[in-house]
Amino acid sequence: MENITIKIISKEKILDIIPLIKQLNKKTPISLLKFRVLEMSEQNYECAVMYDKNVLVGICGIWYMTRHYIGKSMEADQVVIDESYRGKGLGKIFFDWIYKYAQSKGCEASELNAYFNNSSGHKFYLNEGYIIKGFHFLKVLREDGEFY
Repeated sequence: MENITIKIISKEKILDIIPLIKQLNKKTPISLLKFRVLEMSEQNYECAVMYDKNVLVGICGIWYMTRHYIGKSMEADQVVIDESYRGKGLGKIFFDWIYKYAQSKGCEASELNAYFNNSSGHKFYLNEGYIIKGFHFLKVLREDGEFY
């Protein structure tokens, strides 16, 4: 696709990613998503965005950390290609850009978590060379015990 551009979105425009995040987080209220994204943008987080002309079609949050077992790494978080753009090879284009960007920041590895019911995502990540090293566990500490 010739009109595709990829970049890191500025903190001032970070809330532009909310419609795509909502495609993965259908239960989370928009007001809470906005609060969390703004808070994340003040932490060790960036978000890569993909546009087709001026239409936002993909997002990938990027967390940076140093791990004792691999060194400096990035974690791809909440990766979304807009539902109407899936199956067109954009994921591969997006991740190739993300890997180069992470390497330019000194990262030695890429990690990610994927929801267990995201079988098409699992296939994509395995094709990208990711290996399954463990399980991601979550315990909600809020009184309601709900995941949202």
